[in-house]
This record gives sequence, structure tokens and C-alpha cells, in this order.
Amino acid sequence: MNHRLATTLCALVLAFAASGAVHAAKDDLDVSRLSRNLDQLANDPSLGAYAQAEQARARDAINRLVQARSRDRAHALYLAERQVDLARASAQFQVTQIKLTQLEREHDQIVLEGSQRDAEAARRELERQRMQYQLMQEEAARLQQQGQEASQAADQARNEADQARKLAAAQSKVANAAKREAELAAQAARALRSQVQGDSGSSSDDSTPPPKKKKTNKGG
Repeated sequence: MNHRLATTLCALVLAFAASGAVHAAKDDLDVSRLSRNLDQLANDPSLGAYAQAEQARARDAINRLVQARSRDRAHALYLAERQVDLARASAQFQVTQIKLTQLEREHDQIVLEGSQRDAEAARRELERQRMQYQLMQEEAARLQQQGQEASQAADQARNEADQARKLAAAQSKVANAAKREAELAAQAARALRSQVQGDSGSSSDDSTPPPKKKKTNKGG
């Protein structure tokens, strides 16, 4: 029986260890994937020199993902993915803006219809990427606000739970004191009742006259 119990416990320990290893491996895969994407952007000869601030924020988001607790991991992973996407979109936006500036400088010298179409297409692409960049910034700000609100709500819930426990403890003390007082009152009442009954019995015995002696007829 003991051998079977030991075997079962070993199997459970191995199962939990395997589950933890699977989660850790998945965590490592997410971090590796995001780091690889960000490294590719940084090493891209046409994009890597741009959006340095966004790349730094994406790197910080990946580091926060590495340090995130299990309950916060899904939110941290989402933020890290959005920050990496935002860094790439920002770099592409800046490159397109530079190209548009170059096209605008050459516009006066280039009258060919094809070049004009390229300039118009570049303007449209710039506007599209600008809108995308703005939406991603708004999404990142909204997610950050949600994270702060969730943290504040968790703190408030913990404070309310602590207050509830303190109130329950105080109520328990009051209830115990009231119970103790009730027991003392009941004991005092019983003692008083016993004393009254004892005094009543003594008074009844004292009021009973002694029996009269019968006269003896000596003369027979």
C-alpha cells in the first residue's frame, strides 16, 4: 500500500514538473519570437536606424514580459506584441515620410506622369501609415490605462477584504463577550434563586411551633 502511494505521488510530481516545463517553454518561445522580430527590425538596413524610441519601448515591454507574473502574463504578452508592431510601423512611417520629402523636392524637376503617380501613391501610403500609427498609439495608451485601473481595483479589493476580516474579528469578540456576560448573568440568577429558596425554607422551619407534650396520668 505504501509503495503504491509513493508511486502515485511520484507520478503527480512528475506531471506537475512537466506542466511547468511546458509553460516555461511556451513563455520562452513568446519571448524569443518577439526578441527575434525586434532584432530583425533593428538589423534591417532600410528600417533599423529609425523609430529608435519605439524600439526601446518595445525592448522594455519584452523585459516586462520576462518578469511578469503568471496572472499578468497574458496582458504583458499582448502589450509586448503591440509595442513590437508599433516600432516596425513607426520605422516604416518615417522611411515613407523621408521618401515623400525626397519626391516633393524632385517634383518641380520631374514632370513625367509616372513620377507624379508615384508621389501621389506615396502620399496616400503616408496617410494610411500615419492613421495606423495613430491608432496603435491610442491602443497602447488604452491598454496601459486598463492595466493601471486593474491594479488599482486589485488594491482596493485587498483593502476591502482586510477591513472585512477586521470587522468580522471585532464582531466575533463582541459576540464572545456578550455570550460570556450572558453566562455570568445566568450563573448569578441561579445563585440568587438558590439563596432565595434556602432562606424561604429556613423561615418556614422556624415558624412551625414545637409539638405539645402529652400529659401523663400518673394516678392510672
